[in-house]
Amino acid sequence: MVTLPSPDPSGAAQAYRNRAIAESFGDDVDRYDRTRPGYPPGLVDAVLASVSGLSGGPTRSVLDVGIGTGLSAYGFRDAGCHVLGVDVDERMAARAREHGFEVEVAAFERWDDQGRRFDAVVSGQTWHWIDPEAGAAAAARVLRPGGRLALFWNAPDLPDEIAAGFAEVYRNVQPGLPFTPPTTRVAQGYAQLLTTVRDPLRSTGQFTEPEDWTGTWTTVVSRDQWLDQLPTAGGYSRIPVDKLQALLAGMGQVIDDHGGNFCITYTTLMIGATRCHGR
Repeated sequence: MVTLPSPDPSGAAQAYRNRAIAESFGDDVDRYDRTRPGYPPGLVDAVLASVSGLSGGPTRSVLDVGIGTGLSAYGFRDAGCHVLGVDVDERMAARAREHGFEVEVAAFERWDDQGRRFDAVVSGQTWHWIDPEAGAAAAARVLRPGGRLALFWNAPDLPDEIAAGFAEVYRNVQPGLPFTPPTTRVAQGYAQLLTTVRDPLRSTGQFTEPEDWTGTWTTVVSRDQWLDQLPTAGGYSRIPVDKLQALLAGMGQVIDDHGGNFCITYTTLMIGATRCHGR
C-alpha cells in the first residue's frame, strides 16, 4: 500500500492554478483506483468524534470534496454516514458511482450546493488543488453550525538508501525535471502546505482555530507495487513516456538492489476546524 504526495508539497500554495495536473488524475482511473490506499480508521474516528448527528438524525451527512474514486469516503460510509461526493473529473466520479457513492461533477469553489448543508466536509489528498480562499469560504457556507471540516493527506517517508537511489535516478534521467523524487522526509515538507490551509480558514472568521491530527504507520512495499502506483502521482502523467519509463526502470533497479522491497513510514496529516455558531 503506497501513496505519494504532489510532486512538490512545498509549492502547494500555487498547485491549484495548474489545472492540467489538477484535472489529470482520471487519465488512468483503473490504475488510480487499484493502487491508491485509503486512510487509517483512527482518522474517521477523529473527524466524527465532534459530529453527532447535527442534521437532526442518527445519520451524519458528509460532503467529500475531491472524492476521486471513493477512497477517502469508504471509512465514513462504513461508519454509517451518508456521503455525497464532489469532483472536478467525470472519469473519477463515474468510478466512485460504481462503488455506490453519489457524486456531482464540479469544481468545489463553483459548485451549486442547492441549499444543502452538511455535518462534515472532508477532503483527502485534494485540498491543495482547490483555491484556498474560495475553498475555505465554500466550506463555511455548506457546513452547519457546529459542523466539522477535515482536510487530510498521506505522506510517505522512505528509507535513506532508497531515497538517495531514487534521487540519483532522477538526476541521471533528466537534470532539472520539474518533479522532486520522493525523499526521506516528505511529511516535513508538508509544513508549508498546511500553512496555506490554516490561514484562509482563519480569515473567514467562520471556524474555530484549526487543529492538527496525525497518524503514523508502516508497511512493506514491493517493487511492483511502487512502480504501479508512482504514475498516479500528480504531474507524472505529463512526463514524456520515454522519461517516465526510464524513471521507473531506474527506481526498479534501486529496489532490486535492496532486496526487492522496502519499508515506508506513512504519516497521515489532518487539519480540522469546527464551523462556528451564530456567524
